[in-house]
Amino acid sequence: MKDKYGIGLDEALDVRDHQEVKSPPLYKVFLLNDDYTTMEFVVHVLEKIFHKTHVEATRIMLHVHKNGKGLAGIYTHEIAETKIAAVHKIGQQSGFPLQCTMEKE
Repeated sequence: MKDKYGIGLDEALDVRDHQEVKSPPLYKVFLLNDDYTTMEFVVHVLEKIFHKTHVEATRIMLHVHKNGKGLAGIYTHEIAETKIAAVHKIGQQSGFPLQCTMEKE
């Protein structure tokens, strides 16, 4: 079938049978244990910044406390950077040295 300009539909469109869509790389965001940040504050951060339930936030906080670091979430690079910046900002504003890192998955 041709349009009014004499171009066939298949000619006008660059039709590809298989098109691969790559997902962006993901990054794990970890909270790091320190000797000054309170457990309650870590739970608060996990609830507010990472949108964890109270039970899940408490579980992650205990893991951080016992193991030195704990997984807060997995995100695209930009979102991971934003979450880390938010953790550092709220920690600084509250007088806690809470730190976050990210690692490529």
